[in-house]
Amino acid sequence: MKANIAGFFYKTVMAVLLLVNVIPLFWVLRTAFISKQYAMDLFKLAPVTLDNFRNVFAAAPFATYYLNTFIIITGVLCVQFVFITLAAYAFARMEFSGKNIIFVFFLVQILITPDVLLLPNYSFLSWLNLVDTHLGLMLPYFISAFGIFLMRQTFKQIPIELEEAAKIEGMRTWDIIWKIYVPLSKPAYIAFAIVSISYQWNNFLWPLVVTNSVDNRTLSLGLAIFAQSYETGAQWGEVCAATVAVIAPLLLIFLLFERNITESFARSGIK
Repeated sequence: MKANIAGFFYKTVMAVLLLVNVIPLFWVLRTAFISKQYAMDLFKLAPVTLDNFRNVFAAAPFATYYLNTFIIITGVLCVQFVFITLAAYAFARMEFSGKNIIFVFFLVQILITPDVLLLPNYSFLSWLNLVDTHLGLMLPYFISAFGIFLMRQTFKQIPIELEEAAKIEGMRTWDIIWKIYVPLSKPAYIAFAIVSISYQWNNFLWPLVVTNSVDNRTLSLGLAIFAQSYETGAQWGEVCAATVAVIAPLLLIFLLFERNITESFARSGIK
């Protein structure tokens, strides 16, 4: 009896929390596709229109923001994959002096929030003359301590006998990494890619500090500037349309690959 009551209470609380989170999203979606005179009335039927999206893309270069964000996400992820793979293999399978101490320093880096490093990173980029460039936006994220830790744990779970057999067959270390370890670690790579893409897609503070021109702005920064300029006139239709344009790709990816995403996190041991 107590178990049934506890289960009912748990489901009720979860339903309420879900409703609390869904209502704002529903309002944003509805407001983005209707005229502004219907925006504040949730219970009134309104004709669907795309005028808000036309106004958004006419008022701000969101196509440029999309392109910049795609370039940054792709560039960061590709470099991260190479670095975390090589570093993870070194920590998982190779023996060298000070390996455990160096790995502890990598773990400590996970505890340091990127915001703490804004000033030194900006000073370093200024010295390299990379402020307000795509490379400057990407450079601080090329090395991921979390990715190295995740892939090290994954590589350690792969039977060492596979590597020993490959060495007997004459395979070099480079070939062993890319032909054995990488294919067997796809779930972990997918899980890390999701984390990396989500972070870069929503990254706001670093682009705000580094970028000075419209041509190098990312989606999150462009949306914030656009919303700030339009909120003063209570143009909620345009603001919501811009918000939907920014969050739609991530929502679409989640809806299409929800099962794959869940399995990837489960197999990778991410809680």
